[in-house]
Amino acid sequence: MSTYMVDGKKMMNICILEILRKYTDSEHTMDQKDIIKKLETEYGMKVDRKSVKSNLMNLVDFGYNLECTEIERENKNGEIEILTKDWYYNHEFDDAELRMLIDSILFSKTIPRNQAQELIEKIKGLSNVYFSAKVQHVCNLPGLSHTDNRQTMLNVEMIDDAISEGKKVAFLYNTYGIDKQLHPRKDTKYIVNPYQMVANEGKYYLICNYDKYDNLSNYRIDRMTEIEILDEKVKDKSLVKGMEHGLNLPQHMAEHLYMFSDPAATIVLKVQKGNMGDIVDWFDKNFEVLSPKFVQNNYPDNFNPETDANKAFIRVTCSQNAMFHWAMQYGTSVEVIEPADLRERIRDAVNEMAERYK
Repeated sequence: MSTYMVDGKKMMNICILEILRKYTDSEHTMDQKDIIKKLETEYGMKVDRKSVKSNLMNLVDFGYNLECTEIERENKNGEIEILTKDWYYNHEFDDAELRMLIDSILFSKTIPRNQAQELIEKIKGLSNVYFSAKVQHVCNLPGLSHTDNRQTMLNVEMIDDAISEGKKVAFLYNTYGIDKQLHPRKDTKYIVNPYQMVANEGKYYLICNYDKYDNLSNYRIDRMTEIEILDEKVKDKSLVKGMEHGLNLPQHMAEHLYMFSDPAATIVLKVQKGNMGDIVDWFDKNFEVLSPKFVQNNYPDNFNPETDANKAFIRVTCSQNAMFHWAMQYGTSVEVIEPADLRERIRDAVNEMAERYK
């Protein structure tokens, strides 16, 4: 029973609403007799069917998301009356949507562990007891690290306010030391023009600009501390490369894998046709597949019709630093054709690794 007893029946409609929220959905319904039992056991209220039906209809009139089955029948006076049964609360989120929200929290590396657990409990409260039972086994995945920075969620909120108000932000930017703790990269604060926040690989980033430069930079929000909103207005977006006509976020993300901030360059890759799914996963569809004729004319030294029958040449715009790490990750499945300096950098790194592990 509830820790408090409802005085009279003034709050009956609210109590009925809470019972339906907690115990019902489209697969778990309640009739009026079931609601009467719950009112007595949880709120100490003894009521009749007529009162329950009246309050249910009031809740429907008030616009609450209640559903029921209506049945017509003829009473003893020969009149048609409507009976209702199978009442349930139509929750704002279904179980699959709530599970997706929980999974997104579990996979986020920017939410501290304790805050992640608190958020999951709040999300569970958006459904009923049956959903809570389903996710009792939910836990943080082994090896999945969450940030130690408890200011992360506050940072997101403050940056969101700064962007909305068109104000600059200042913050200390930190890196991990050998003691596994965050330490400021420098004693003075970074001052930037904030334009957009994005989530990438389970981490939040701020896309911003320094006044003395005209390009965009990316900073991890979970590495920021002592953030503050300044009174200064942000630089006009038209003065920043890539922002002249507003930020094209999909293009920016494709050009800045791993959120490196070096200028994007045109890169030609030779990839296994069977790996095109990985190309789309990383670059969406922001790349061009070069025709065999174009490849033969422009890259004759890198194309062999016999051995490269299952290969495709693609052209993409991307950070060279990001492409270096990405190409090293995919090994023999990806070959950088140009630019030459990036191709040479990857070749040197591969040779160094081979020498090291002889």
